[in-house]
Amino acid sequence: MQPEVVSLKPARGDHQTVVKRVSRKHEDEGHGGAWKVAFADFCLALLCLFLVLWLLASRNSERMQVVLQNAGANLIEDGQGLTNSLAAGSRGSMIERNPVPSRSEDPNPGDPTHGPSDARVGKPSLESPEQLQALARRIAGLAAEEGLEGHLRTAVTAQGLRLQLHDTESSGMFERGSALPSPRLRALLRKLGPLLAEVRNQVLIVGHTDATAYQDKAPGAFTNWALSSHRAMAARHELLLGGMPEASVLQVSGMADAAPLDTNDPKSPVNRRIELMLLTSAQSRAIAGMYGPGDWTRTPVDPAEQVRGFSHAPTAAR
Repeated sequence: MQPEVVSLKPARGDHQTVVKRVSRKHEDEGHGGAWKVAFADFCLALLCLFLVLWLLASRNSERMQVVLQNAGANLIEDGQGLTNSLAAGSRGSMIERNPVPSRSEDPNPGDPTHGPSDARVGKPSLESPEQLQALARRIAGLAAEEGLEGHLRTAVTAQGLRLQLHDTESSGMFERGSALPSPRLRALLRKLGPLLAEVRNQVLIVGHTDATAYQDKAPGAFTNWALSSHRAMAARHELLLGGMPEASVLQVSGMADAAPLDTNDPKSPVNRRIELMLLTSAQSRAIAGMYGPGDWTRTPVDPAEQVRGFSHAPTAAR
């Protein structure tokens, strides 16, 4: 505030009188400007906070859409176990909504391995060990292109060609505790799609986890059984996007930690894996017949004969 000075002319011989008149017009400016600046800074900080929260929410939403598209559930590590980030567990159906043809539309009602629109008709079927070994070498080459040669095991068994894509100490096939494939696994599976489209053989897709348990033990809680099934479904999804016919898939299942490769260390990374079993035609018919209208009075097969060819054979190609 600046005082206003007024000079009065002296009357006769009197001294000059000076009158200072203080203006009170802007006396509140000292307080008013400070709170306005503080309020503006506060509003700017809130705007920045809301912007950051919006970006985080948008990113999480996009990721969740990808996970749900792969029929998975985004999970996070929590203490010694894993916790499902979807609070109510895995929602939604795993059953596809594709139209189901009537019996009159099926041109091969007696053959359970051929569907009404089977794109495999006319394709060659790999039956001999030499043919399966040649395919294993081609797959090993594709894995090397994606830097996954250390994650692949292949073996020719009595049932067909067995492929294992497993985790290592340094990297995994899926995000930890999630059904979201890693970029390298996704790329490899999409390259395998056209390869599997060249043959008539059907495949089994099996997901496996390690023995790390979930904290929620309540009935209906998310478990390793659900996670392994979701990972198998995610692998099927990527193979189909790569060009593999739907009829090439005979079965998709999850085995949780029931069949570890490393029995000495149930939590070993190698136990977390996806397996693809390229079946011979005889094995495809046998598996389909297990669930179809077969002869229920027939003498059952010796279980030892069933698993003998499915043991962990030495790696045939890397």
